[in-house]
Amino acid sequence: MYRKDVNAHSPLRILEKSIHGGLGKGNLGVVMARAGVGKTACLVQIALDDLMREKAVLHVALEQTIDHVQSWYDALFDDLAARTDLEDVEGVRAMITKNRVITAFADRDLWPERLEKTAAMFREHLDFKPAAILVDGYSWQKHSVAENGAMIGALKSYAKLHDAELWMSAQTHRGTTGEHPTEIPAPCKEYESLIDVVLYLEPHGKEIGVRLLKDHDGSSGPETHLHLHPDALRLVSSEESLAAIPILPSSVFTLLSGGANGAEEQFGECAEKWGLTELNFSYAGREAARSRGIVQLTDDELEQGDVSQVYLQAHMHREYPDTESFQKLLKTIWHQVNTAGEVFAVGELLPDKTMRGGTGWAVELARHQHKSVFVFDQEQNTWFTWSDNDWDKIDAPNISSRRFTGTGTRNLNDNGRKAIGDLFERSFGDAEL
Repeated sequence: MYRKDVNAHSPLRILEKSIHGGLGKGNLGVVMARAGVGKTACLVQIALDDLMREKAVLHVALEQTIDHVQSWYDALFDDLAARTDLEDVEGVRAMITKNRVITAFADRDLWPERLEKTAAMFREHLDFKPAAILVDGYSWQKHSVAENGAMIGALKSYAKLHDAELWMSAQTHRGTTGEHPTEIPAPCKEYESLIDVVLYLEPHGKEIGVRLLKDHDGSSGPETHLHLHPDALRLVSSEESLAAIPILPSSVFTLLSGGANGAEEQFGECAEKWGLTELNFSYAGREAARSRGIVQLTDDELEQGDVSQVYLQAHMHREYPDTESFQKLLKTIWHQVNTAGEVFAVGELLPDKTMRGGTGWAVELARHQHKSVFVFDQEQNTWFTWSDNDWDKIDAPNISSRRFTGTGTRNLNDNGRKAIGDLFERSFGDAEL
């Protein structure tokens, strides 16, 4: 298939019917979703749609690496080329590379001056003038509403001055959006007057649905019937098997853990060995076995994971130490599990169907939030999954969610160590390192 024919089948063509022909120069579009649902993939698909039409794209990644973003472009382009039998794959790849610039910053701030200086440098040295600017990872809640409003307004004015569309991502939380929001939720509600188009991504079984929460005229659009692949964020045909779509590279997966000795340390070592992103949630004063990807939570962030002793005793059938350090540890586990698509735990299943310590709390949270949870009992040397109120023995699982939790006992034995290594090898093939 020729490049122009490929673009004609993009999900963006369907969305354009709802948003009156597209976003438009100088306008701001926001892609909203919970963590791990597909915001980055959606922005990359928007970029590829422009790039396939030889439009220049500037992709600004915040708190991400260029290699991580590049992996998304490579994976989604390869998927597109294979699915459509694209003519002259390497020629089109070269054209895309020529018209795309990725820049990354270690923090989540994007002051207007920072964007202006960055774009000016590319314009001066590369004669690069983007038709679309994508900003992924902006922190909508870090500053006051007034400061954020001023910055977003300035970013939008910059895009308008240079005849570019501006797309941004925004992370939502289940507690504030509910299951099926009908209006713009936090954290973008306060800036509704600055935003022209809002796309909301939400899981529908194994697929991702797209809904238009705001159109150019201020109204919510008609219910879209786009069903997208959860990784590639492109249309899924009725006869297509999701399992038949190529696996994404390991670099776009993220391990959520705590970096403690034992199982968590082994999960982290495997994440580094196979080239995954690694986030280890901790707090001030705590020593962790893993220093890679440490996220030191503030007191306010820790409180998000607070749980009552009554709930713990009722569901875990035991009392936990009431010390400050252990209570903080339990609160970090909420952050490990809350945005994960699935949870893997290594240890020992007890007769009451729970596990010991913090591992048991991670598993309970996963069950409570209706996440897929897999437990490797290292004494039985067997994998289990939770189903119909009991643990069922299963064949060895694979990692399928881009954000997943890896946790477990500090007393890791050879069975457990091998199970974690085999899990990564099954999921990602030969290690990169």
